[in-house]
Amino acid sequence: MSQEEALAHRRSVREFGPGSLTLPELSRLMWAVQGITVPGHRTAPSAGATYPLEVYLAVGNVENLSDGVYRYLPDRHRLETVSASDIRVRLAYAAINQEWVSSAPVVVVIAAMSSRTTVGYGKRGERYVHMEAGHAAQNLLLQATSLGLGATPVGAFKDAEVSRLLHLPAGETPLYLIPVGRLPRP
Repeated sequence: MSQEEALAHRRSVREFGPGSLTLPELSRLMWAVQGITVPGHRTAPSAGATYPLEVYLAVGNVENLSDGVYRYLPDRHRLETVSASDIRVRLAYAAINQEWVSSAPVVVVIAAMSSRTTVGYGKRGERYVHMEAGHAAQNLLLQATSLGLGATPVGAFKDAEVSRLLHLPAGETPLYLIPVGRLPRP
């Protein structure tokens, strides 16, 4: 699918069809969000190459991957286990009771350690972090579309509850929840 086709077909999907995601699909989604393009650079631009974003996955239905919470490690293009719990239902509750969130095989969470950027850019660095999160989220949405998957960015959630569920370290803040899954059958 061309970029123009992905842009034309991208829609917010809040109802997912049956079926799990595959590891190759998940790999391509993660690379789109924060993958390394050449040493020192990623798929989404970052002010001063400070790369404040951290990407987590709440997995509940991916072939050959245990349910749980994972953190994406861009430098190695690998997943690191955070916990072995399927937290999708609790994430839906934290997302102001948006129950459809829990029906996605994977919920991608984009979080940020803003201090990586604000140390050099001061208060304006906060703006840069939010811009970067938007770039990364759009990359994910377009990659999902190109793979024939559905996804929707969610901004309405309780930060403290999402942070607790993901075991985020102090200073790291969740910015986006992005449920991803198969498109519903027509």
